Amino acid sequence: MALRFLGIDPETGDKDSPTIWIEEESGDLIIQSYRADALTLAAAAEVGSVPGHPTEVPEHETVIRLPARMLQFLPRT
Repeated sequence: MALRFLGIDPETGDKDSPTIWIEEESGDLIIQSYRADALTLAAAAEVGSVPGHPTEVPEHETVIRLPARMLQFLPRT
């Protein structure tokens, strides 16, 4: 797998480091960031997504919170 670094949180200190990479072949984004807290997960479940789609997060997935200041690193198509 060939990853290319796109950016790190410009406000990163010595310990936190939200980071974004892109997988070159697929174009998939690989994101390291803050795990969403219980309040955020509850709010997302309340809002939902597609009607009839379950709101539980499967064991093999997670929800992250990406700081808005990092949107500058997301590739535009």
